[in-house]
Amino acid sequence: MSTESINLTMAGSRKRRAKDRLASVGVTTGGILVLVALLLIFFYLLYVVKPIFSGASLEPAASLQVPVQGTTAMLGTDEQNQLGYRFSQQGDVDFFSLDPASGHQAGSVLLHQTLADNATAVAHTSMGKPLVIYGLANGQANAIQPEFVATYPEGQKRVTQATLKYPLGEAPIVLDQDGHAITHLAYEAKSDKRVFAFATETGVQLLVQAGEENFLSGEVEWGSNYYRLPEITGNIDQLILTPGLDVLLVRVGNLLSIYNIAMPDNITLKASLQVNAQHANVTNISLLSGASSLLVANDNGVISQWFEVLKDGTRSFMSIREFQADQSVRALAPEHSRKGFATLSGDNHIELFYTTNHARLYAENLGSGKMDAIALSPRNSALLIQQEDKFHVYRVHNEHPEVGWTALWSKVWYEGYPEPQFVWQSTSASDDFEPKLSLVPLAFGTLKAAFYAMLFAVPIALAGAIYAGYFMSAGMRTFVKPTVEIMAALPTVILGFLAGLWLAPAIEENLPGIVLMLVSLPLGILLAGMGWNALPRRIKERLPEGWHALILVPVVVLIGWGCVELSPIIENHFFDGNVRGFITNDIGIRFDQRNSLVVGIAMGFAVIPTIFSIAEDAVFSVPKHLTQGSLALGATPWQTLSRVVILTASPGIFSAVMMGLGRAVGETMIVLMATGNTPIMNMSIFEGLRTLAANIAVEMPESEVGSSHYRVLFLAAFVLFVFTFIFNSVAEYIRQRLRDKYSSM
Repeated sequence: MSTESINLTMAGSRKRRAKDRLASVGVTTGGILVLVALLLIFFYLLYVVKPIFSGASLEPAASLQVPVQGTTAMLGTDEQNQLGYRFSQQGDVDFFSLDPASGHQAGSVLLHQTLADNATAVAHTSMGKPLVIYGLANGQANAIQPEFVATYPEGQKRVTQATLKYPLGEAPIVLDQDGHAITHLAYEAKSDKRVFAFATETGVQLLVQAGEENFLSGEVEWGSNYYRLPEITGNIDQLILTPGLDVLLVRVGNLLSIYNIAMPDNITLKASLQVNAQHANVTNISLLSGASSLLVANDNGVISQWFEVLKDGTRSFMSIREFQADQSVRALAPEHSRKGFATLSGDNHIELFYTTNHARLYAENLGSGKMDAIALSPRNSALLIQQEDKFHVYRVHNEHPEVGWTALWSKVWYEGYPEPQFVWQSTSASDDFEPKLSLVPLAFGTLKAAFYAMLFAVPIALAGAIYAGYFMSAGMRTFVKPTVEIMAALPTVILGFLAGLWLAPAIEENLPGIVLMLVSLPLGILLAGMGWNALPRRIKERLPEGWHALILVPVVVLIGWGCVELSPIIENHFFDGNVRGFITNDIGIRFDQRNSLVVGIAMGFAVIPTIFSIAEDAVFSVPKHLTQGSLALGATPWQTLSRVVILTASPGIFSAVMMGLGRAVGETMIVLMATGNTPIMNMSIFEGLRTLAANIAVEMPESEVGSSHYRVLFLAAFVLFVFTFIFNSVAEYIRQRLRDKYSSM
């Protein structure tokens, strides 16, 4: 070889080595970038999700001194936590500044007024704008509502002034017509109805005022009617009206009497309950936000939650859960718009609880000395504490109390439900709605959809892949394999659209035929194969080797057509023309048009190309010397397939199945359009479901950024991420084990 040829050969080798190194660096860099991208996604999801698991905390904001007199009946603040107010049991009201942002020095008194000189009872409404009602010694009552005036200098809201409003009129309202002193009082109202419940030395009465608009003047005219409750034994401690104006609660010691006052002329006693904890006495009862639950505080620190439960056709109050404060509970402060509450126990022990999670979020002794009263701000963002003439303001950091391990992954007993359940219901038209954010129905729906899709796809895809890779002729394979792989390019939104608008109604209309098809197709294919083997050899030899699958095309078409034609005959003969009614009424199975059967078929159709393509490549790639050697040693093609080909191709086949499972778990559009998107938990093939991916697609556009709902949707994405990671990791581990086991063949 000449020197010139040697130099050219060496130059070519250097170029190849440089290209190899460049390719190696490129592949390595690409792999690292993919891993970095996955880690960034992982940590971003954690970053968004982390705040929902942060506990509650209190931060001192201000301490101020305000000269006040008497015993506190009610504390409160405006929505911006800039002004505070205090109503005393003796009939005085004080408004004072909490924050210099109001334009007033912290602690300065903006308004002091005596509302009643002879107040003997006081009550306030439980929901909405606070309304304070004073019962007087002469049997009358005054109703007062605090109002705040805000300005917006430089675009910032500043609450600068406080006033008093008299929504029921400035003239006193006559409660007791005989002029007896009011000892206990409760009040609630709707737009066209007001109810006063009051106790005097003669018993408990109701004043019901109904409003009717005057067509001439447009003013609302109120008519009054008085009703008396049955005689109550013992000294009354509390009267509580529900905002629905249909229930009155009367507490005498530890006994709570529940009266139905929906029809005041026929007041009935619904129940009498001993609501105290064991070996304890009740100190206070309060309505939780929404007024569906009662909070019962005891002197041993136990706070129990009660609400009505439907059992055996009747609704009755039950103790649902208990919370343990560290000391005797002296005051309860329910949150204004959520299912949480604060407690004052002992002298100065403050605790925050949330009912749905059955969790204590915060507990600490604040300061020294005995505290007198507590109140949460309207937005639950501040806690106002009175200690004689000192007032302490704490910022409350408690943005996501409704989210916790219990709410996400355990059964929760929600208000109005007959028992603890897994529930996903993030929104409602009601202002009193409590979000129900269990991820269990969504995870279950994800696995259920994947299960039915794989149940449909795996047998068809693997059987087709094995036949195409081992038995099918090369000429037929060149048509079949690309055709199946082109199916993978179909947009899933098209498949979901067809499944929801065409397949679901077609299955409902021909359900007996579909069930018959599931049985008759395998039998028909088996009989067709047996019939083919029974034919004379001269007839069978006319069909080229590897083209036998063509025989099944007319068989499948004919059986499918026959089942559809027989469907109405079967339905009329066996099910009185209504198979859906038979399933629902006779069997007791709910039937949804867009159900798991539709999802299984549609999503299975989308998964088949993935499984088929990978499995067929694995089968076709089995070395020919293995199959030829097996056949040469006397094994039949079926023995060679089962004992050589499938074992050798098993790593690739398993990878194909796991890739299909990963595709099914992460599918969005098909399950979004082909199911009823109902987050229920059962394996019925005739009912719908909701998956994690579909739930994210449906609810993410309507969720408020940074809200609990928003962050839980990111948590759902994180769970889906973990699902796919686990599936892929397990698949890779098993694939490597199979590869190591059968690579020596």
